Amino acid sequence: MKKSLRDVEVKGKRVLVRVDFNVPIDEQGNIVDDTRIRASLPTINYLIDAKAKTILISHLGRPKGKEERFSLRPVAKRLSRHLGREVHFYPDCVGDGVKNKVKALKEGEVLLLENLRFYEGETSCDEEFAKKLSELGEIFVNDAFGTCHRKHASVYLLPQILKPAVMGFLLEKEINYFRKALIDPQRPVVALLGGAKVSSKLGIIKNLLRRMDKLFIGGAMAFTFIKSLGYEVGSSLVEEELIGVARDILDVAKKLDVKLYLPVDFVIGKEVSDNTPTKVVPWQEIPKGWMGLDIGPVSLSLLREVLRDAQTVIWNGPMGVFELDRFKEGTFQTAKMVAESPALTIAGGGDTDYAIHRAGLYDSIDFVSTGGGAFLKLLEGNDLPCIKVLDDKD
Repeated sequence: MKKSLRDVEVKGKRVLVRVDFNVPIDEQGNIVDDTRIRASLPTINYLIDAKAKTILISHLGRPKGKEERFSLRPVAKRLSRHLGREVHFYPDCVGDGVKNKVKALKEGEVLLLENLRFYEGETSCDEEFAKKLSELGEIFVNDAFGTCHRKHASVYLLPQILKPAVMGFLLEKEINYFRKALIDPQRPVVALLGGAKVSSKLGIIKNLLRRMDKLFIGGAMAFTFIKSLGYEVGSSLVEEELIGVARDILDVAKKLDVKLYLPVDFVIGKEVSDNTPTKVVPWQEIPKGWMGLDIGPVSLSLLREVLRDAQTVIWNGPMGVFELDRFKEGTFQTAKMVAESPALTIAGGGDTDYAIHRAGLYDSIDFVSTGGGAFLKLLEGNDLPCIKVLDDKD
């Protein structure tokens, strides 16, 4: 187990907190979704109450140099509103100006520094850049789960230089929920996987096969599996090179006595468009020139049965092209079923997160992970390098 914020004395100390404030901002500079900012509030409020001097660092987007549209200034304003107090902002993250600003911080005050990715050293994992950041704090806290799979300077090198290096409350919560879902779950455990490509979820499927009691594979991924059973699927997306792998996965599931389900009907169209003609057909009857763009109503009934006795549910990936209104029903109904399940429900991944928000069900699911790529890495059974470098509990 790793040390958390509760394991260190922070009063009067300069605490350098790596948060994930990579939030969507529109062209007018308005924050579109502040979920990640709100997720960091428990850690920041704890530090304020404990009379620490809190210095927040984060990235935003993928700027090429110092691009104003990727500034964290709007985040400082939104965070001030959530905290009910001023969050100081400084338009740089290293240098003498930053050091002076940090030195002037009083106990209980919060300072947000400018976008780490304004410096190439962040993504290239440059040791000098990490050393400059380390000079700002006396304690390092990682509360940026969404970046824990990336070996970047502020999350990977910095905690090796600045000690103690501990988990914030959000990171701790993410790891605890992951343990409840995959390491020590209440059974039966059911995984729902969607998305477009088997290739992007292959590691996850192989790992979950050995941990789940039931596995439902929807989205366009399903067509590679259906094709592997010898059926035609019209113009639906199929990864031909993975048909053999899909067949092997079905065989392994049978050997392991894991119940693996595929959709039994689809909403089909002639193209990915809201204007395309549509119809609902069983998967054996997708005509040439048509493609499956969402799971159908009978598949949703099947999914309801699959979830009926679940004690733990993990969901990753949409069930169709939910961005278009004609094909959102499968994903939105899946979100509703997961939200209404009495099981422990955990969801994650960028598209899944977005779909849950669009369906208005974010607060009805037990835990929605803040990390897309990091969540997927854990589902694959991989360790996250930026958690490994944090301090162990004695």
